[in-house]
Amino acid sequence: MSDLLREGTLTVLGRLTEASNATLYCQATDPAEAAEAAESSEAPEADPDDESLTCVYKPIAGERPLWDFPDGTLAAREVAAYTVSEALGWELVPRTVMREGPFGPGMCQQWIDPDEDAEDFLAVHPATPRTRPGWCPIVEVGLAGGKSGVLVHRDSPALRQIALFDLVINNADRKGGHMLPGPGGRLYAIDHGISFHTEDKVRTLLWGFAEREFTAAERESLQRLRADDALTDRLGELLADEELAAFHARIEHLLTVACFPGPGGRSRPIPWPPV
Repeated sequence: MSDLLREGTLTVLGRLTEASNATLYCQATDPAEAAEAAESSEAPEADPDDESLTCVYKPIAGERPLWDFPDGTLAAREVAAYTVSEALGWELVPRTVMREGPFGPGMCQQWIDPDEDAEDFLAVHPATPRTRPGWCPIVEVGLAGGKSGVLVHRDSPALRQIALFDLVINNADRKGGHMLPGPGGRLYAIDHGISFHTEDKVRTLLWGFAEREFTAAERESLQRLRADDALTDRLGELLADEELAAFHARIEHLLTVACFPGPGGRSRPIPWPPV
């Protein structure tokens, strides 16, 4: 199969209306097949055996301006996050490329169908003196009837890996909907447009790992990122010089403290909406 994500012809099938920026659900098809369809008087029905894949296309022209991020940079940050994920060998982020599309240049990411039967990784538990085994508390929440509860996430290696990844890329928007459950307990991480800021802007639901020391494997992963010159070169094509310098400074800081930080001292540690 050809590189459909990067070179296939994009056909817009719909739009994800809940997204803040223009997020288009597309089908990428072999250019030769797309040309044949264009010559036909009727659009052919989708054939699962055809060379095609579904994907998300976010054109730069559809990005909503933000006061704290330079205009027209969100797509590049999405590609940068994928690049770091691949350098780590964790395959957290679905394949993501920068390419031309129907509405100009933008990022294109392979679509992931979430496993509807996967176990929940977020929950609200009644407020009790002790956290239930296997879960990590995040924040106290109000419930109906004036009762209180605790928003919790699972104490799982998959979530811990995403939590460390978010610290590295300085992710300012790790809400529940930005994690997609796959088969076998696997989790994918998506929506990284507001990452790689020069200032500490981590906002996440995964604060339950706070103050835990990094494992030897986690420290080794950070050391590999620090020494990866090829990664530095690739990120240099996607980020501003000061953002790349901040990326390396974060890695050095994490290696020095050797543990997950907590939300203390942050004005907005939880993304909104959280899910």
